[in-house]
This record gives sequence, structure tokens and C-alpha cells, in this order.
Amino acid sequence: MSRTCTHLATIRDVTPSALGCEDCLKTGDAWLHLRLCRTCGHVGCCDQSPNRHATKHFRATRHPIIEGYDPPEGWGWCYVDEVMFDLSARKTPHNGPIPRYY
Repeated sequence: MSRTCTHLATIRDVTPSALGCEDCLKTGDAWLHLRLCRTCGHVGCCDQSPNRHATKHFRATRHPIIEGYDPPEGWGWCYVDEVMFDLSARKTPHNGPIPRYY
């Protein structure tokens, strides 16, 4: 495991793909917290959610970095380097109200 993220240069300003977990909204499932892919804008649910869509998106695309998106948490995570880092100065704004299931 690296102590620093070697993928910081890949962080993009993105438009969120959905007002909630994109995949859970399609199936009617609930989520706990949201994660935003900082490569393409895919919104997926966290690993504490039943479907773990953010991690599934990483495995399918290899997009390395997510942002703690809802609630806005100000951190990033690199799946490849397994490192958390500060994104508080580059948080992605919500593009509308996020539905709550908890």
C-alpha cells in the first residue's frame, strides 16, 4: 500500500450522473451514503450500502478516485493506492436535492 495517491492528477471536475445512487435508483434499492467518481461523475452507493455500487463501478472501469458525496464529506479515496486525502477545497456541489432512505 502506498502512503500517497499517485492518481491525484486524474481528478476532474465532474457533473454527478444522478440525484442519488444511479444504479439503486434504477432498481428501487436504498443506500446509506453516496460516492462520486471523480473521473466520470458516476454516483454510486458506499460499501456499507447493500449493493456497493461505487466499488462495483471502480472494478468495472478502473476509475481510481471517489469523493464522499452525500453527505458532502470533503474527502477523497483512491481505490488503487488505498489512500484517503482531503478534497474539502474541491467538493462537488449537488445538482439538486438528494432523496433520503434512512
